[in-house]
Amino acid sequence: MKEILLCKYGEIVLKGANKRYFEDQLCRELRQRAKKHGNFEITRGQSLIYVKPLDDFADIDGMFESAMKTFGLAAIGRAAVCEKDVDDIKRVTREYIPQFLEGKKTFKVEGKRSDKTFPLNSMQLSEILGGEILEQMHGRIRVDVRKPDVTVKVEIREQNAYVHAGQFRAAGGLPVGSSGHGMLLLSGGIDSPVAGYMMAKRGLRIEAVHFESFPYTSEMARDKVIRLARTVAAYTGDIYVHVVSLTHIQEELVKHCEEDYFTLLLRRYMMNIASRIAGDHDSKCLITGESLGQVASQTLEAIGVTDNAATIPVLRPCIGMDKEEIVEIARKIDTFDISIEPYEDCCTVFTPKHPRTKPVLEKVLREEQKLDFEALVEEAIATKYTIRAQAY
Repeated sequence: MKEILLCKYGEIVLKGANKRYFEDQLCRELRQRAKKHGNFEITRGQSLIYVKPLDDFADIDGMFESAMKTFGLAAIGRAAVCEKDVDDIKRVTREYIPQFLEGKKTFKVEGKRSDKTFPLNSMQLSEILGGEILEQMHGRIRVDVRKPDVTVKVEIREQNAYVHAGQFRAAGGLPVGSSGHGMLLLSGGIDSPVAGYMMAKRGLRIEAVHFESFPYTSEMARDKVIRLARTVAAYTGDIYVHVVSLTHIQEELVKHCEEDYFTLLLRRYMMNIASRIAGDHDSKCLITGESLGQVASQTLEAIGVTDNAATIPVLRPCIGMDKEEIVEIARKIDTFDISIEPYEDCCTVFTPKHPRTKPVLEKVLREEQKLDFEALVEEAIATKYTIRAQAY
């Protein structure tokens, strides 16, 4: 029996004249993902994408898991393929559906007839197949049209009919790459991986900048960040992580600047460096995991001071969320347990005891002028090396 994935669009259906562009992006992403799982054919029709295995070696289980994490898809059903013939639909229903009903108490059948030439309407089809299932299950299940445990669906479409035991909610959002490219400031904490995930869901292709402070930070801290990137890459596709050393900048800040400005000045360097790297990689915005008021550097005044050093827009998808909400998403995307591993990052090095919470830009700039900003930025960028984080 042939099994296929029926992938239904999310927001794409609302895109009007631009719908084809988003469909192309989504199909391209699915074809890229399919390479890891074998030989699949990806086609589309009637606001649906068909993912069809072309041989017995195609891993449909792996492809299903990957498709579930593909932004742009709202729901996915694993379906058996039938001829558009009532007897064949009944046969496939008897053979394919009972496995999904074992241990369940109630079910219902929903029919959808996109091909209006089919001789039975949706209601008739539902009644016939419901009877087939009841007979096959020998009284171990009953019909409940209001709140069934399982909804069995039969869809009569252009080329074939399909029978499946309901749909699974997929990742939603827009296809990765459909909104352009963004550069994520990726630390080892909880927030920034969530921020990258959220902006990828809005269609951004993600690259990342990670700042290290060796020897004050360890290789284990860097490797932790790469594992975070690989975990997020299950949703976003491969992420190129550009690693930059801030060691000399931090040492110079300690030598020449007032302690309570360290964090602000460091973040200004980070924003400027990330902006320049973004420009070299066609990224049109920066992405950070900041949440308003969460720490001293995330007050309105501090955010304004650090944004002043960026040369492109800064997106903060977590800005209005509390920690509990961010943690919930981190658990959902499997980054939380990695994020809480106790390896230091550059932001914990030389942390002031009493950082400025309501800085004035003019005073910050005066402190910054104690150093050769441009020379230190260029020196830091020269340390950059890149690691490709591929999804596990």
